[in-house]
Amino acid sequence: MSNGRGPPLKIALVSCVKTKQSVPAPAGELYTSNLFRSLRAYASRQADCWYVLSAEHGLLAPETVIAPYERTLNRMPIADRRAWAARVCHSLSEAIPSDASILMLAGERYRENLMPWLAARDHTVEVPLAGKRLGHQLSWLRDQMGRSV
Repeated sequence: MSNGRGPPLKIALVSCVKTKQSVPAPAGELYTSNLFRSLRAYASRQADCWYVLSAEHGLLAPETVIAPYERTLNRMPIADRRAWAARVCHSLSEAIPSDASILMLAGERYRENLMPWLAARDHTVEVPLAGKRLGHQLSWLRDQMGRSV
């Protein structure tokens, strides 16, 4: 299925982070760390649209209001991470065109069970932060945002 508008849409997937507001807020504003703010800015600039990968809620549009929570895939057992990924893949199949390219701005635990599904659907996936530690991620994002794109 094509998006009907020429080149494939680019969809960014941004993982949640631990630092959050203390009150319900839109998912795109709930997370308050420098990393999330940088990822959000990069996703907004580089992609046609973006979504949050929430450990608690799965795939979220940035405007979806949610309450703060304490859950991370980093401490979740593999069976739970696989179940989470299955829910996210189902949501992605309904939310994005089959020919969309993906800008994956998420850590390994968030990517591990999504990447095979995206590959099986022939999505082009870019993972620019793979293998970079936190400090290098922030530095890379600052460098990218300083460039005119």
